[in-house]
This record gives sequence, structure tokens and C-alpha cells, in this order.
Amino acid sequence: MNFLPLIEQKREGKKLTSERIQQLIREFTAGKIPDYQMAALLMAIYFRGLDTAETAALTLAMRDSGDVLKFPGDLRPLVDKHSTGGIGDKVSLPLAPLLACLGFRVPMISGRGLGITGGTLDKLDSIPGFQTLLPAARIIAQVRKVGCVICGQTDKMVPADKKIYALRDASGTVPSIPLIVSSILSKKLAENLDALILDVKFGCAAFMPTRAGARKLAKAMVALGNKCGTNTRAILTDMNTPLGRAAGNWLEVKESVECLGGKGPADLLELVIDSAAHLLVQTHKSKSLAAARRRAEACLNSGAPRAKWDELLVAQGADLNAFNRRLALDSPANVVIELKSAKAGYVQRCDARIIGEVIRDLGGGRLDRESAINYNAGVDRLAKPGGRVEKSGILCRVHAAGSARAESAIARLKTAFEISAKRPAVKPLIVEMISR
Repeated sequence: MNFLPLIEQKREGKKLTSERIQQLIREFTAGKIPDYQMAALLMAIYFRGLDTAETAALTLAMRDSGDVLKFPGDLRPLVDKHSTGGIGDKVSLPLAPLLACLGFRVPMISGRGLGITGGTLDKLDSIPGFQTLLPAARIIAQVRKVGCVICGQTDKMVPADKKIYALRDASGTVPSIPLIVSSILSKKLAENLDALILDVKFGCAAFMPTRAGARKLAKAMVALGNKCGTNTRAILTDMNTPLGRAAGNWLEVKESVECLGGKGPADLLELVIDSAAHLLVQTHKSKSLAAARRRAEACLNSGAPRAKWDELLVAQGADLNAFNRRLALDSPANVVIELKSAKAGYVQRCDARIIGEVIRDLGGGRLDRESAINYNAGVDRLAKPGGRVEKSGILCRVHAAGSARAESAIARLKTAFEISAKRPAVKPLIVEMISR
């Protein structure tokens, strides 16, 4: 294949045919196209974009570059959720067992974090013995038996995306909506889903800083997901403030277990229940969102999802006794220090970006893909906007490997909080739903 004309066509803003896109993905995956030429095409796409047909062709070609999960016949719909990432975003952990208890099959293929954005697999790696890398046959068998799995993509699933993402990261072409859409949806479409809910975040700690940018990305993903035969919806959610009151791998697992008991922070419960409710409506298991929310909440409060969580852990190799012993600890970190408020008042701001950066630098996140993770590092008992705090009241707690790191984190976290005399108007967490 002579690849140069494709680069030139896209450089000039011309449309690439579906056949040519399929061919280039097939040959690039096979190692027949050099990285420098693919990087050139990605930069041309970054500046010139792709139309809907081109993006669909790219997404499906990437999906078909490797194995696609094939599940045996079952009355339970296949569903999943994807989030564009944020601080304290642990929704996947309680959502998967909840969905399984609501009569779904959930092949939740997740990823790791990079930078300040937490990754679902990193959270699960904090659980003793839990296996996040499973072969396709085991994924299919577990989904059939347990109803849900949370794991990483296999080596043979969407290999084109792995190669292309590495080039995007190195060539400055990550913030391209067609490339983002194709990367996310190629992996989700490889699960052969009936329905998909997307949580697209905006704000200071989100990939998309503005609501308008998040809406543009959400609409592109929803349109393409539906075009490719998967009933797809998106919700736009605020990521200026961390989700829940804990951020950091193990601390988020612990808070997820609280949520599975129908307890925990109101914002986390809201997003878990809303995500489940949309999927109930999308698969015609409920006629209205209001009824679906009631059904999801009742299921969460029943105790069944908490039991399903334990079943999920055992199925993926976790040591349940060790997990429960760890869960009973206040903290497994070497050092825990409180940040106290200098004055009484109402929390005006709890800056998710600053908190995410602090957790990353405590070792709870990655500066690059090779960084080692301290699963115990993080922040909890976060004071959230609208809440009252007294003088010397706790704004948060820092969990760290040593005192020096903890004290440094405390100094930086002081800038994340703003206290005012007047109670602020609390902004809604979920601001919009997009279904087409």
C-alpha cells in the first residue's frame, strides 16, 4: 500500500473512503506502515478532522483489528458504561454489580489512569489478589456466570487503538474529537453491547474543561454509537469538584463498598443510580427514568449488589478475607494527617485539579505509563461545596507514605479550598442528557 497519498489527501482536507481507512488500519496493525507516516496522518486529522462516515469507518476498522467478544444467547442485555475520567470517579466499581443484580450482563473493559485521572484497574489492583488481566474466554464465562466482570482489554482486543494511542500521546494529537471518539468506541463496540451509557465530564479536572466542549464530544460519541448499532446515551457531569469524599485508589474502593450498602456520599450515589436508570430505559426494562431510578435505588439498598461484589472479587482471584481485613482498617497508609480549616464558614470551592495533582505526586497516580503506584496514597473526608465547616474543622485527610510527603501535600491542599461566610448555591452534578 502506498500510504503517502492518504496523508496528502487528508492534509488537503479531502475525504478518505471507508475502504482505504480499513486498509490502512489493517496494514498499520500488521506493521506494514511506519510510525512516522501514521503520526503524519494523525496530525493531518488533528487539523482537518474527520466527518461522521470517516469516523465510523475508523472506529469499526479499529474494532475489527483484533478479537471481538462473542457471547452466547441470553435474555439479559449486554451493557456497559464509560467515563471520560476525573478525580474520585469510582462509579464503575459499584455500578457493575448493581447492573448484574438488575438483570444485565456487564463486560466492563476498563483502563488505567495517567496523570491526575484515576483508572479503574488501578483501584482494583489495590485489592489483594484481584486479577485485572483475563483472557477472552474467561471474560465471557464470568459474564455468563456472575453477570459482570471488570478487567482490562486483552492483548488481542483492539490492538490498533493501542498502537495509535501511543503515537497520539507522543505526537500531540490526543485532543482530537474524531480520534477520541474512535478510541473510546472501538473498545466498547468490541464488547458487542446492546446499550452503552457515557459519562462525559467537564470542568477544571476534566479532559474537556468546558461544558460546550463536553457536549460536542458527547454528541459525536452518541451519534456514532447509535449509528454502529449500540443504543448509546451520554450524561454531562461536573468535574470541578471531586466525586464523593475520597480520592486515591484504595480509598475509592473503600468508598465504593459503602455505596454498595446504599450509604456513602450523595453525589456518588446519584451518579451510580442515574447511570443504571438510563440503561434500564435504553434496554426497555423501564418506561421512565423516574421509575428506573426508584428500581435501581431499591436494588442498591437490598444488599444484593454488595453480595454480588464479593462474588465478583472471588471470581477474579481476590482473597476475600484479606480484603475484609484491609477494609476494616481506618487506613493502610503509613501516615495520615488532617487539614483543618483556619476559619468557620461554608465551603465555596473544593478544587478537583489541585487535589488530583496532589494525589498523583503522593504516588497515587502516574507521571508516565511506567510509574509505580502507591495504592494507599490519597485524600478522604473531603469537605464539599455548600457544606458547613467550623474553625479547626476537617477539610480533608491526607494518606501518605511518609511525613514529609504528607506535610507537603497539606500545604498545597490549602489552596484547593475556599471558605466563605455565605452558603453558596450548589451546582447540579448532572447537567444534561444526550440521546442522539
